[in-house]
Amino acid sequence: MAILAAVPFELFRVKLKAALVKSGLPKTADDRKNAAGRKPWDEVLIFKALVLQALYNLSDDAMEYQLRDRLSFIRFVGLGLEDAVPNAKTLWLYRKALVKAGAIEGLFHQFDSTRHCCEWQRAQNML
Repeated sequence: MAILAAVPFELFRVKLKAALVKSGLPKTADDRKNAAGRKPWDEVLIFKALVLQALYNLSDDAMEYQLRDRLSFIRFVGLGLEDAVPNAKTLWLYRKALVKAGAIEGLFHQFDSTRHCCEWQRAQNML
């Protein structure tokens, strides 16, 4: 997908992590009783899924289905065929945490700005 080439998603990691910590979503190693259980999802992977969800206007359940079904979606978020995908409840939980932290609008605004800036620069290079 052209968006992966145009948008450096790693730039969002610090803001995503700060927002999720602010909302109280991720458990630190000290908060966990033991190391058993699923590790938290990568915040950039979840943000990529939320971006796709917004771009295609999908519900949480439809997004989960598309992540299981479409190779392009799997590649976009950075998963392989054998990897588990975030379920609908996980997407809902992360979105709710970003809304609670007041960060979701800023993150999507930064995404749109970065995408448009990179597309403009690419168009200038073609001239």
